[in-house]
Amino acid sequence: MKTQHAPAAQDHPAIDQLTILAPGLIGGSMARAARARHAARRIVIWARRSEVRRSIAGQPWCDEVADTAEAAVRTADLVIVAAPVDKVIPLVRQIASAVQEGAVVSDVGSVKGGIAREGHAALSPRAHFVGSHPMAGSEKTGWENGSAALFESRTCFVTPLPMTDRKALRLVTGFWRILGAKVATVAPKEHDRIVAHISHLPQLLASSLCSFLAGKDPAWLKFAGRGLRDTTRIAGSNPGLWRTIIDQNKGEVRVALRNYRAELGAYESAIARGDWEALEKLISRGRDCRGRLREL
Repeated sequence: MKTQHAPAAQDHPAIDQLTILAPGLIGGSMARAARARHAARRIVIWARRSEVRRSIAGQPWCDEVADTAEAAVRTADLVIVAAPVDKVIPLVRQIASAVQEGAVVSDVGSVKGGIAREGHAALSPRAHFVGSHPMAGSEKTGWENGSAALFESRTCFVTPLPMTDRKALRLVTGFWRILGAKVATVAPKEHDRIVAHISHLPQLLASSLCSFLAGKDPAWLKFAGRGLRDTTRIAGSNPGLWRTIIDQNKGEVRVALRNYRAELGAYESAIARGDWEALEKLISRGRDCRGRLREL
């Protein structure tokens, strides 16, 4: 895995037109950041719902709102598909014949294996697909909650295939760097294994803890301190969105859950045996990992 830090803005490849399809929180933030950092000369947006298109039309970070996805991509150098993971490939296939020759298409989905392969197949050889996934977000959703600062100093995975066009790869990595992200270049399969452990598993742990507590006396919650609130913050995320993400990465998520169940079992076993030294070592290992997180 290669991690690259942000270069000077003049190192970024010139983008005449950036098109963002189906913007939510990530897409709205990308458009704001691209405008603030002069990442593209022109920004075009398409959203599936007409009321969203009308709302975005007056925004200062948008030069044009297209009525169709095909019209939005026709003269774009870089197209970002910001739809949920199960909608990315259908949308890529929809625009495949409309993109100009040599255009680059990327996405922001949190699962990459199938998307990388099928995106490449849908566009090649006319255009190029390079998957990406910014590790940034919020329990809030919607383009209106976007922020130009969302990607600053955050990791963005870029997931090329062995046959990915090198120029297209440079365009996508350069784009994310100018938005302030730290780019990590990994294979799609490795990406899915990593995020199953550091993103998808934590979501399920937070959600399952709150689900478990929902079956207890509701009055207990009024006694909770910051520990419970901090631990379960992401349990407030969109359930439908996470259902789709987990479905797309279920193989790797099941491995992560199985491994975590063994870790939790080690805690339970140490307590059952009264082996407080073993329990302390487990807690210490967790503290040390948390310390490394604070240093990043």
